[in-house]
Amino acid sequence: MPLETKATITTFGGKLFKLSHPSSVTGTPMNLNLFVPPSALSKTAPAPVLIYLSGLTCSPDNCSEKGFFQHRASQLGLALVYPDTSPRGLSIPGQNDSWDFGEAAGFYLDATAEPWRENYKMESYITSELPSILFSDPEFGGYLDGTRVSITGHSMGGHGALTLYLKHQGKYQSVSAFAPIANPTRCPWGEKAFRGYLAGGVEEGKKHDAVELLRSGIWKGGDLKALVDVGTGDNFYKSGQLLPENLEAVVKEKGLEGVKVRYHEGYDHSYYFMASFSGEHVEHAARHLGLL
Repeated sequence: MPLETKATITTFGGKLFKLSHPSSVTGTPMNLNLFVPPSALSKTAPAPVLIYLSGLTCSPDNCSEKGFFQHRASQLGLALVYPDTSPRGLSIPGQNDSWDFGEAAGFYLDATAEPWRENYKMESYITSELPSILFSDPEFGGYLDGTRVSITGHSMGGHGALTLYLKHQGKYQSVSAFAPIANPTRCPWGEKAFRGYLAGGVEEGKKHDAVELLRSGIWKGGDLKALVDVGTGDNFYKSGQLLPENLEAVVKEKGLEGVKVRYHEGYDHSYYFMASFSGEHVEHAARHLGLL
């Protein structure tokens, strides 16, 4: 079934499409935003793709409105995909009881615990169903080069970008993250999510933890091509929710190359922080996708 267009917005010479489709993976309608740069709209060449994964409480609209990714992406000929953060509109008890678990907080994993396992399959959705639908769509597929894809994200989405990049090697040409939950088995956000979504709890959560995945030796791809930015004024960083230092430690421990972790004095967790460095994350992806 083709993607349904809910709105079309002209921005930075390109078009932002607000799209929807029924998902057989989640069993719900799923929304996403797609930015197509002017070079692809003119059919000069299909655009490589950067997938952006949003954080807790967010929808496809937050970053596309406030992250300012489109400006540099338009100049470089890079398409942007903004998926949703979870299934919506279900009647699962407890899904709206707290802001950091349930609806808008899918944690980019496939749940194995009841009652979440039937619908909360965000890993399969992001890595399999969404690209299949998007790249084969009769209208939008022709704008996009599905063989050249990178991934990025913020907070919970930074966790998702890092773990999906590590677990699905070869699918993405690079990864970057803003203030990622880098070691979720060691922080309250991750512990809550894993105890809720996973039958094996926090121990099973190691399969969805960038630090633990690297410690396990899963990475076989050489240079990691990873950029991570964190603000030192971020209260979630200061309270131990993000733990980027644990990511740095395991990279050093395993002798891995290609991970750049940057600490920015005074910046917080907000879109002001993201917008300040989004152009550099777009360029990081573009470099590994052959646009720079």
